[in-house]
This record gives sequence, structure tokens and C-alpha cells, in this order.
Amino acid sequence: MRSGEELDLARLRDYLEPVLGSVANAIEVKQFPGGHSNLTYLLSAGGQRWVLRRPPFGSKVKSAHDMSREYRILSALKDVFSFGPVPKHFCDDHDVIGCDFYLMSYIEGLVIRRQYPASLHLNSSQVRQQLLNFFDVLSELHSVDLAAAGLDSFGRPEGYVRRQVEGWCRRWVDSATPDTVAVDATMQWLHDNMPAESDMASVIHNDYKLDNVIFSAANPLDVIGVLDWEMATVGDPLMDLGCTLGYWVQLSDPEFFRESRTMPSDIKGAPTRREIIQRFQEKTGLSVDNFPFYFCFGLFRLCVIGQQIYYRYYHGHTKDERFAGFIKKAFVLQRMCELIISGEVVD
Repeated sequence: MRSGEELDLARLRDYLEPVLGSVANAIEVKQFPGGHSNLTYLLSAGGQRWVLRRPPFGSKVKSAHDMSREYRILSALKDVFSFGPVPKHFCDDHDVIGCDFYLMSYIEGLVIRRQYPASLHLNSSQVRQQLLNFFDVLSELHSVDLAAAGLDSFGRPEGYVRRQVEGWCRRWVDSATPDTVAVDATMQWLHDNMPAESDMASVIHNDYKLDNVIFSAANPLDVIGVLDWEMATVGDPLMDLGCTLGYWVQLSDPEFFRESRTMPSDIKGAPTRREIIQRFQEKTGLSVDNFPFYFCFGLFRLCVIGQQIYYRYYHGHTKDERFAGFIKKAFVLQRMCELIISGEVVD
């Protein structure tokens, strides 16, 4: 476990004994190295494994780290969307580890981060199919029947686009530090170019990216799990697509943007954003008529998230040195927004 992010193991074992049985007394804990928001730990005992999720230390944004909300949406999806972890137990007793947390099933498989694993030898056609499968699972999530999942009253889909733009602009202001990049022009452009709502309200993940997905180790083209549901809600699926494409760096992008990529989407065989949009339209029946807005919003949202993370580091709420570099990432994302607004990057 990282310094400052340890769990009280003795107290946790005592609490979980009625939940997991006597095996809880032998629980050992390790922390997953990835992720910059909610914290994720692996619990192991008696040949069994579970995952524990808790909010980050020192976060100002309580609504983004609502464990009960995350637990509820996973509970609703478990019978209608086969890719989510199965929730096991929710705890709101802060005497245990100082915050809400929940347990879920552990899904073993392959997670792809900034680079493809050296042992994963995929040709360009396999890379293309793997990444198209990745987007097809997002389309499948957007096609979940809200009533069947019991989520027809979850979230507020009406007015979703405006609330997102206004909300992320407000979060930027709240997390600003003296060394932040200037984003006023981008925020104004997003306000001025908001499209009408799509005709579809869907379950949206809100942080769908490669390292939040687990591929099968036996067949690495197949998605078997989707993680990190902390920002999931019911809203406009086109905004969700834009959030994912905010991560999507392709071969034709400017070098400064490619250098900052967080997943290997700019390799031979990977579909372009234009190809992804076309496939998404075919799978969902939705039209993506204002792609520059959704792409710019996705980039700006990442800029804000990075700034929120950097804010915690700047004010000493976390000692995680990974967070120090997020200020540079904000400059890169804002520069890309400027190219979209000027029309220099169109897809």
C-alpha cells in the first residue's frame, strides 16, 4: 500500500468476519497501482480474492466519490450487463476504515495501459478487432433497458448536456491553483456550441477507457470486465462517447498530443475516431452530428479531472508523486482544445 493510503487491517478483518466468514481473519491486502481517483485494494484469504473500493484521501469532490452510488449501479447492472464486477457488500460505518467502502468480485484478466504488454503479440488486424470490441461494449452499455435494470429513475437525463458543461466549468474554478493553464476561451466555446440533447437516455460510464477494461487472458480480443463506475449515471450517450474519445490519440494527431497519450490507441491497426463514430452510429442508431463539441468536451473534462488531482497534490492532501505531472497534462489538453476550436483538428 502507498504511504498515506494504508487500511487498518485489524479493524477491517474484524468487520468483515460476519460478511466473509472465518476466512476474513486471514485477509491480506495489496493496493492496485493504477488509478488516480477512488482507491482500489485487493483482499486475499483462503484462496479467495475480493476488491475493496474507497474514496481518495483529501478529495474536495464528494459527489464524484459516492461509494453508495457506485454500489447501487453495479447492483442494478449485474443481471442486464455481463461486464460489470459483482458487488458483494457495502459499508457506511466510518469506524472501520474512516469512510464508506464496498467489496466486489475480482475479475482476473489483461489490463492494457499506456503500452501493449511485450508478451501480447497482436497483428494489426487483431489490434483493430480488439479495439472495435472495446467500443462495442460501450455501445452495449448504452443499449441497456433502463426499466429492466431498475434505473429509469436514476440520474437526470433531461438537461444533461448543459449541466455537464456548467458543472465541469465550475469544477475547474473550484480546483484552480496559481500555476493553472488559462481555459476561459474553451469554457466559453463549450457554452456557445452546446448541441441539443440526443433522443436517447442511457446508462453511461463516464470514464470508459482501456485501463478501465479487462480483456480475457486466454483470448485478449474479448472484453470480460468493465471497472471504475464511480461517475456512472443515466444521461446522454453521445457525451459518454466524447469522454472516451478524449483519451483517443491517433496516428494523425499532433506529436505533442501523441506524446501525452495514456493508452496505445495510435498504433497500426487501431481505428480512427471517424471510424469509431461510424461504428457507434451503426450499433446504437444515434447520429453524431456535432463531433467537435463532444471531442472538445471530452478533452476539457480530462483537463479538469487532472487539475482536481493536481490540486490534491499541490495542497499536500496526497504524497503520490504521480500527481505532480498533472499540471503539464492540463496544458496539453487545453492546447488540443484550441486546435479543435480553430478547426485545425476536425476528427
